[in-house]
This record gives sequence, C-alpha cells and structure tokens, in this order.
Amino acid sequence: MSVNKLGKMAVIGLSAAWIAGCSTTATETDSSSVSEAEANNVAAESSAASANGSTGNAGDESFGANGNGDLSSVIVDGNGNVVSADTAAAAETAAANAKDMLVGVAHVFYFDFDKSIVRPEAREALAKHAKYLVANPDARVVLEGHADERGTREYNMALGERRAKAVSRYLTIQGVAAAQIETVSFGEEKPLEFGHNKQAWQANRRVEVRYE
Repeated sequence: MSVNKLGKMAVIGLSAAWIAGCSTTATETDSSSVSEAEANNVAAESSAASANGSTGNAGDESFGANGNGDLSSVIVDGNGNVVSADTAAAAETAAANAKDMLVGVAHVFYFDFDKSIVRPEAREALAKHAKYLVANPDARVVLEGHADERGTREYNMALGERRAKAVSRYLTIQGVAAAQIETVSFGEEKPLEFGHNKQAWQANRRVEVRYE
C-alpha cells in the first residue's frame, strides 16, 4: 500500500470520527436544550396554575361577601336554601318569641250548662291564641268540644260540636284563617272528672285547644 493511500485513509477516518463527535455533541446539546425548555414550560404552567388558583380562591371568598367585602356566615335551611346566619338567628328568635306568647295561657275553656256561648273570662286567653295563630300561619289547632254526662249521647255530641264551633268563630273574628282550625266533638265520651256532681259536670263542659 502506498503512502498516498494510507494518507487518504487516515484523512477519511479522522473525518468520520470528527463527524461522529459533532453528531454526539449536537444530540447531547439538543437533549439538554429540550430538557431545559420543558422545565421552563412546566415552571410557567405551574406559575399560571398557581395564579389561577389564587384568583379562584379570591372569587370564592368574594362569594357571599357583604357590602363591606366581609364574609358573612351562611347555613342551609330545611328546604335547601342558603340563608345568612343572621336571618336564621332572627327566625329562631321569632319562633321562640311566638312560643312565649302562649306561656301561661289557658288551653281549656268552660261552658255553662246546656250552653255554647264563650264566657267573657275566656276571651282574653282566646285573643292570645288568635294572635299566635295569625302570627304563625303554618300553625294548626284542633278545638275539641265536650259535654257532661247529662242528656243523651247524641245530644251531647251535638252540644260539644256547637261549643267547638263557638270557639272557632271567636278565633276567626280575631283574624285567624279558617284553614288553620279544625273542630271535633267527643260529647260525654272523654270526661276530665268521673264524678256525678256539679264539680265534675262543670269540669266536663269544655273546649280544649290543641296544637298540631
């Protein structure tokens, strides 16, 4: 083999080695560049997500805020409606006050023998029941009419009904809706006292007010 040929082969070998080296360097450089680019993209996306998350939280905080930008507590009522804590507290207070309206108020009203006229002394207490019912339109009341043992069973059933109706009329005159009132008569069937004297008879001539 001549010197020229050896020289040419050496030049070719060195050129191939140089090309391979450049290719490897370029590949490593490109890979490194891609990795850095991907890292930068990930960082940018992470920053954007954080920014969006902050904005979302700010939006959540502003939801339900009052005019001053302060958050007000909210609760969900029995119908699934969101109401403020202040509204719920006011409703509870109103309900408690409404119940207080009937504390110490009579629920049993007595009648004279063979009569179905509301006695004058019963009117003040009945007016308080009427006020409660008007203030609470969802409230329902049952008026139970009773009679003493004297007279026939049929007559006493009718007498108990008339007494219950008399109380019902008094309540409706005070503004109570008729739909809030139910009347029923037990006649002589449910006495409070089982004696056969004036005291027992007076106790059994009555209308009882019962809330549902």
